[in-house]
Amino acid sequence: MTSVLAAARPDSWDFPLLVHVLGAMILVGGLLTGASSIAFARGDGRFLRLGYWTLLAVALPGYIVMRIGAEWLYTKYDDVLPEGVDDPTWIGIGYIVADVGAVLTLLALILGGIGVRRLRDGRGEGLLKAAMVIALIVLAAALVAVWAMSGKPS
Repeated sequence: MTSVLAAARPDSWDFPLLVHVLGAMILVGGLLTGASSIAFARGDGRFLRLGYWTLLAVALPGYIVMRIGAEWLYTKYDDVLPEGVDDPTWIGIGYIVADVGAVLTLLALILGGIGVRRLRDGRGEGLLKAAMVIALIVLAAALVAVWAMSGKPS
């Protein structure tokens, strides 16, 4: 039943869906670019800073836009869901990934921010590498969410 609802959505859902997907694409691009820049920096402070600032200036706003679109879309979806019916699994997966991903992304930004600050003293590369690993974990989880949103498992 829920997959039929997802397949035949009203036209009024198109813009919130666009906001959600656009935010998710920006988030994934920011995570991939930021983590890649840190991974390939090889100790070069410019690339380490670029990776951190990409996480901060691209991935974080992407997350915010994605989450706004998701909540906007969920309010519309919740209106058509029959009373007493639980949310489909794919919505649960999306919420788990978004909530845990937010905490991990903030942790990566905090560690990376401290690392960038310590780069002036020749330290901090380890903290930026930790931020990179966390960003890659969030990226992997985001890809699971993309699968769940597109495949819509029950």
